[in-house]
Amino acid sequence: MSALDSVPYAAHTGVEVVEVKPGEARARLDQRQEVSNHIGSMHAGALFTLGEAASGGAMVGTFADQLGQIRPVASEASIRYTRLARGLLTATARCAESPEALRARLDADGKVAFDVAVDIQDAEGQSVAGMSVAWHVRRT
Repeated sequence: MSALDSVPYAAHTGVEVVEVKPGEARARLDQRQEVSNHIGSMHAGALFTLGEAASGGAMVGTFADQLGQIRPVASEASIRYTRLARGLLTATARCAESPEALRARLDADGKVAFDVAVDIQDAEGQSVAGMSVAWHVRRT
């Protein structure tokens, strides 16, 4: 079972989560016609999906041992497109707080809210977009 099996839309776009660890994750998306726009670059919606999937990976990596007992929801997201995005893109996501602090808050309060910052880069290492995703995790 893939990490994206529970998110069919992200899998449909071709997003691949390539690394998940506590508090961070990486995902990638290779440009093809289905995710391109009218000027030959990656569609803004595809970039958003890539970044949101990477942020979800960072959240999953933080709470991996508790996934059956929590309900995570992305409650807000913002993205800034900084340059045209073409080719293979990689999104790197990092929780704003340490995994230990987030797990401690979940244990103490039964819920936790936190931000995940995402940097999306092209194959040359140039940032093409930056994103912030607010996650709310609650015990079920």
